[in-house]
Amino acid sequence: VQLVESGGGLVQPGGSLRLSCAASGLGFSNYDMWWYRQVPGKERELVAHIDNSGGNSYSADSVKGRFTISRDNVKNTVYLQMNNLKPEDTAVYFCCTYVNRYYWGQGTQVTVSA
Repeated sequence: VQLVESGGGLVQPGGSLRLSCAASGLGFSNYDMWWYRQVPGKERELVAHIDNSGGNSYSADSVKGRFTISRDNVKNTVYLQMNNLKPEDTAVYFCCTYVNRYYWGQGTQVTVSA
């Protein structure tokens, strides 16, 4: 199983980014996907979750109404659309799945700063 995130970068407060996580080595449509984020010195924080079909999702209170998780089971990709970004959203963002064990991508840096 391999997960590769992309789409991070530097954005001003109030801006938007869309993160992508391309998955390979698994039957993607069979597995739930998660987005987490981590700031140095702090624990990894759950941001959003989507079930295998894309029919059910969850967003943390800290991002609810601003971030949207979605997936394309043809492209084997999960997305995180992030709108109205705030400086406190600055973190490394990771995608994750569970196939007998947890698999993580390498992460993509998101920096929100004026």
